[in-house]
Amino acid sequence: MKKTLLTAIVLGMTLSGAAGVYAGSKLEKINAYLNHGITFVVNGADHSLTDSNGKKLVPVTYQNTTYLPVRAISNLAGIHVDFDATSQQIQLETEQDSGNPADKWTTIHYSEAQIKAIKEAYAKFESFETAYAPEQMAKNDSYVKAAATGDGVNLIFKHMTVNVSPRDYSDGYKSKEVKLSNGVSAKWYTPSKTPLLGFQLDDRTVTISSPDGSLSSSQIEQVAVSVAELK
Repeated sequence: MKKTLLTAIVLGMTLSGAAGVYAGSKLEKINAYLNHGITFVVNGADHSLTDSNGKKLVPVTYQNTTYLPVRAISNLAGIHVDFDATSQQIQLETEQDSGNPADKWTTIHYSEAQIKAIKEAYAKFESFETAYAPEQMAKNDSYVKAAATGDGVNLIFKHMTVNVSPRDYSDGYKSKEVKLSNGVSAKWYTPSKTPLLGFQLDDRTVTISSPDGSLSSSQIEQVAVSVAELK
């Protein structure tokens, strides 16, 4: 469907201020197309572009060039993006790589109360009482809570969810096999808009995802290696 768009909208940014902000002489109306045929694969896993409210975003094609929502793409690539409404400037910042992988990760120190809550969540399932949890997370992440589900336990973080269950949720979905750095076989699959990484660990299946898209596939695979029995 043909749409009339402002070039600023192509950026996918949420710009603050009243309508007068857009009345400047630097804006030009164009005729462009919302391109629903484009899909995204990041490090071998399917991804959908969404805004902060989870609404799907669609690329725009204009004069044989495709434009992508900058904030959604930046989140997938791990790039910080901000918009200065006063100067009308988009600011992109890449994380400086020290060369030391440890600088991007932190050991998770669960409090006594958190450990108790995690173990209580697992205790709801007969023959599945042994608690497992990740030991590492990205430095920009934080642990929130544990929640028992109908058939497992969700460990919920700010930027990821770690599900531990007797079930393998990948059955029936197209998947891509990967080998984790510890030699464990895992697989990526996408039943909806959020890619999931699943693998067997002892008597259970661990499934990890980043619902807000903040963590890359490689970061999720790093977390997977750290999942172990909670002491």
